[in-house]
Amino acid sequence: MTPLAVALVLAAAFLHAFWNLHAKRAGGSIAFIWLMLCGSVLLYVPVAIVTWALIHPRFVPIDWLFICGTAVLHVVYFLLLQGGYRIGDLSVVYPLSRGTGPLLTALVATAFLGERPAVLGWLGIVLVLSGIIVFAGDSRRLAGAHGTSVAYAVATGALIAAYTLWDRHAVNTLALSPIVYDFLGNTGRALLLAPLAMARRGEIVFEYREHLREIVIVAALSPLAYLMVLFAMRIAPVSYVAPAREVSIVIGALLGVRMLAEPDSRRRIVAAVAIVGGIVAIAVA
Repeated sequence: MTPLAVALVLAAAFLHAFWNLHAKRAGGSIAFIWLMLCGSVLLYVPVAIVTWALIHPRFVPIDWLFICGTAVLHVVYFLLLQGGYRIGDLSVVYPLSRGTGPLLTALVATAFLGERPAVLGWLGIVLVLSGIIVFAGDSRRLAGAHGTSVAYAVATGALIAAYTLWDRHAVNTLALSPIVYDFLGNTGRALLLAPLAMARRGEIVFEYREHLREIVIVAALSPLAYLMVLFAMRIAPVSYVAPAREVSIVIGALLGVRMLAEPDSRRRIVAAVAIVGGIVAIAVA
């Protein structure tokens, strides 16, 4: 990975952890997610218009297929993630889902996309994923977790791998503009979730009144963080980018300890050292 790719991934990881902190505070209901998506569309309209005017994109049917596909994949991802949070612990569902995604992404990229990480790169991937597992807790805690919530987490991880590889193909092989691609994808997501949100109009009013600040923060930072990842995937192998972005778990853990008074700081530090070591190995491989 080049220094630029590393910088993009690390910046995206910080933004991802920061907006997830605010999403967690808001509760992450379907109404909140829909308002956030609508806010993202409104906030990024000027950027999308300027980009469209500069590059004059011309879409062929396969481009529209990938735009519609990313909308569907991300919506299913959001719904699975929230389903896991409703019945399971955040400290189990989040690390398992974030850890499963990069592992599957790296394996698929190696098996089908012709990417061959160096030995040091694979060592970095193992260190990152090991750190994520440590964040989730010891084996007894994982073994005792509610089976359904674990299933949700693994399914969410599979969706993370799916949309990462799907979007990588769109911005890399099809050479779609990440800005236009993500904007149209967000628009599609908002439209897909609209029927579910309209059935919860009372929740929409509540979320708007109680969590407007969180809606704006997530709406602004979530697309920005993912745009950084999309640009990174244009200049670096996806089998490196996907695991490296999971440094957000370290940042999220530190924010949790400092701002939410979460326990087990010693275990989190051990996991952080493993993940940072993995990031360094990936960066220099």
